[in-house]
Amino acid sequence: MAMLGMGCRNAVALMALAFSAAFPVAQSADVEPRVPCDGARPAPAYAPVGAAPNVQSWKNPSWQAPSCLPWPRDRLRLVVGLAGSFLHKGDSSSLLGRFGAISLMRGIRYWSVTEGAWRVLITDAFALKGPDPSLRRPDFKPQEMRPGTVQYFAEQDNRSGLVVYQLKVLEAAANRIVITTENASPVRAYGFTLFPPGTLRAAYLVQRHDSESWAFYGLSVTGEQASGLASMSEASYINRATALYRHFSGKGGYDGEDR
Repeated sequence: MAMLGMGCRNAVALMALAFSAAFPVAQSADVEPRVPCDGARPAPAYAPVGAAPNVQSWKNPSWQAPSCLPWPRDRLRLVVGLAGSFLHKGDSSSLLGRFGAISLMRGIRYWSVTEGAWRVLITDAFALKGPDPSLRRPDFKPQEMRPGTVQYFAEQDNRSGLVVYQLKVLEAAANRIVITTENASPVRAYGFTLFPPGTLRAAYLVQRHDSESWAFYGLSVTGEQASGLASMSEASYINRATALYRHFSGKGGYDGEDR
């Protein structure tokens, strides 16, 4: 998702190749991230329905999360913001179900520019009864995703080992959902700890736009205590954010779609 020497350089090169972006890499933005809280207009702005999401990234920003995201006020290595819109005529219950259906994240794919093909990003995923990865349970039902609840799940991607994540439901109203996640266990790859616990955080803010569409804002944040190797390739974060957006917005099938 630090050490010096040839082995480290090889690991960095492999990671950069493995996490090629599914879409053209976004350029770093001059404007700070703006989360859609309290009526604020998001930055990046929402892309229209049917278009690829807008993505921006910020390296070593001075930005701090707004009060609607109760995150620690620490220094950050990298922030990636994604904003899009998608069709959905129902209320938030089925959308909560998408976030709670952890097992359906298994098999999420991304476009590998290096390999010129779709590849599996998340190879395994399952819900947990607590932070112990041995305590498997069925997926979370929408009624379990109430405001203030804390859940745990485990995920394994195509480059790192099994990682336990904490999921918090901050808002779950009929027309708006706010969910955050962070790694509860270390993220390791190639023998290195890339993300100590709590240094890889994400937020998803989904709200009704009109009777047929919803707006989606995703934020990926890397804390300063994460390894410097973890933020060398912004493409990896943009790629992951885009793949998860496609999953949560219901854009399931990838084969044959525009890249």
